[in-house]
Amino acid sequence: MILYEYPLNERIRTYLRLEHLFGHLLSLVARESAMDHHFALVTLFEILDVGTRADLKSEIMKDLDRQKTHFEAYRGNPAIAEGALDQLIGDLSGRFDELNQLIGKAGHALTENDWLMSIRSRISIPGGTCEFDLPAYYAWQFQPPALRRHDLSKWIAGLMPVSHAIALLLKLLRDSGAPQKVMANAGQFQQSLPQGRAFQLLRLALDPALALIPEISANRLLVSVRLMQQGPEDKPHLSSTDASFELALCA
Repeated sequence: MILYEYPLNERIRTYLRLEHLFGHLLSLVARESAMDHHFALVTLFEILDVGTRADLKSEIMKDLDRQKTHFEAYRGNPAIAEGALDQLIGDLSGRFDELNQLIGKAGHALTENDWLMSIRSRISIPGGTCEFDLPAYYAWQFQPPALRRHDLSKWIAGLMPVSHAIALLLKLLRDSGAPQKVMANAGQFQQSLPQGRAFQLLRLALDPALALIPEISANRLLVSVRLMQQGPEDKPHLSSTDASFELALCA
């Protein structure tokens, strides 16, 4: 199954983008080639672009505190495993404390590194990191892989509390939704959302053998899915066949 996720508010959209970028970054850092480490830096700068909003750290901390308060209310409930609950509340508190110890905005220390910022200022220019533009960066790419990995790990260390906190918040959000099998008639599906619940994330799982691509739109009142097929000249068109998929709404 191919899993598609659609955020229902801007905060979750930002979390998903950062989760996506952190996944790429850690994968690239673990490799050895200079080209992989170049694109690790590209990804690092993309994370800075997304993650250095003034209110992001406070938003994450508010979410962690809100979740902690929510789960604290389950204490004493005989249907809840006390050990698992203690572990979860401890994880939420730990992530909160990690973020609280960061000085300023996430990634602030990197913006004071002149060498990194000189690369950042040119990396979006086509060919802007050639050896004649950034000879020091060109020389760095010839360092042993272990040394480059050490540098990259040092640079991203200050961003990892953000990654850990977002990973925990998104896990809790995803676990809150139960998937249900639904049918798209002639490639189209619509569902009204129950009032009184603030859904934050839609998850759609589709069998790849169907060769269909979902186009999702949603708001607080309605979910709409159109299943598209790739047609001639790579132009997508609405499928005319009935198809089933799994849908989960997470609050």
